[in-house]
Amino acid sequence: MKPQTRKRLIIAGVVIVAIAIVIAITRGGDKAEKPTPAAKASLSVTVESPLPMRLTQKISANGNIEAWQEAAIGANVTGLILADVKVNVGDVVKRGQLLANFSNQTVAADLEQTKAKTAEAEATAAEAEANAERARAVADSGALSKQQLNQYITAAQTAKARLNAQIAAGKAQAVRLNDTQVLAPDDGIISARNATVGSVPTTQELFRLIRQGRLEWRAEVSSLQIPLLKPGMLVTITPPNSQPIKGKVRITAPTVDAKTRNGIVYVDLPNPGPAKAGMFASGDFDVGFSDGLTLPQSAVMVRDGYSYVFKVGADGKVAQTKVTVGRRIDERVEILNGLSVDAKVVTAGGGFLTDGDTVRVVAPEAADIAPNTAAPAKN
Repeated sequence: MKPQTRKRLIIAGVVIVAIAIVIAITRGGDKAEKPTPAAKASLSVTVESPLPMRLTQKISANGNIEAWQEAAIGANVTGLILADVKVNVGDVVKRGQLLANFSNQTVAADLEQTKAKTAEAEATAAEAEANAERARAVADSGALSKQQLNQYITAAQTAKARLNAQIAAGKAQAVRLNDTQVLAPDDGIISARNATVGSVPTTQELFRLIRQGRLEWRAEVSSLQIPLLKPGMLVTITPPNSQPIKGKVRITAPTVDAKTRNGIVYVDLPNPGPAKAGMFASGDFDVGFSDGLTLPQSAVMVRDGYSYVFKVGADGKVAQTKVTVGRRIDERVEILNGLSVDAKVVTAGGGFLTDGDTVRVVAPEAADIAPNTAAPAKN
């Protein structure tokens, strides 16, 4: 081999070895300097600290809606045919309004007959009184005996008594004639009707009237809670499938049921609206205010019968925390214990989390609604 060729081979070998060394060093450096990838956040969430609020204290109860007062309207006459019925169930009536008429021909005839007898008795009484006056005038002359004088005076008194009896009978007949018209005793709503045209009622009750259209809620309240309720307190009653009704406590019953230990609280419904007597309704008594910590209801999960929230730590990991909830107002729920006022609690997306998950805290509008769709980090 020529010296020149050998020299070229030596130079080429040195270059190849140098290149190999550089490649090895470069690969080793890449492996040493490559950082460990950070744990990928499983979900983007929004957080909120418990918010102090002044909450109303309420006592919840159930009960029936009933008529405030229901009057039974009956007939004061018997044996007469019901000639006309003017109202039906649900009609609104005014005091003194005509509700029904009985046939009154017989009663009217009896009244006329009584009037005639009264006129006859009046004439007889006048004549007897005149005879008694004449007898008194001649009593001192001896023309009449004392016995005869007493007879004239007694006859006058008897005639006057018969006249008074006829006058009383006439008044009774006039009352009976008036009673053939059935009138409303008060403003209100007809709640029941037993009157039928052409019948001769065998019962005295023809109609039932809810006086003034007023209803009341009769709530069953525990004997331990009744002392907290006072007349005038506001109550919110919710009949089934209806808008809430505002009422006020009128009075509490002086006794409680010995079996249930519940007492009745009577609540006036000044504007019953669609509520009807006989409905079952629930309600809440407003008994005052107190301060408490609240969270959105979306922040609280119920698992295995217990309430939980997810607290976000400084490292971005969540911790499932058991809490006790209290009152609810609108979309917020009171947290009685389990959280401090500075805790960061997941409010959206918590349903997809488990204890120890890593999350990314974002503004509410950027929060994900499902896992694995985390928004890219902002620079």
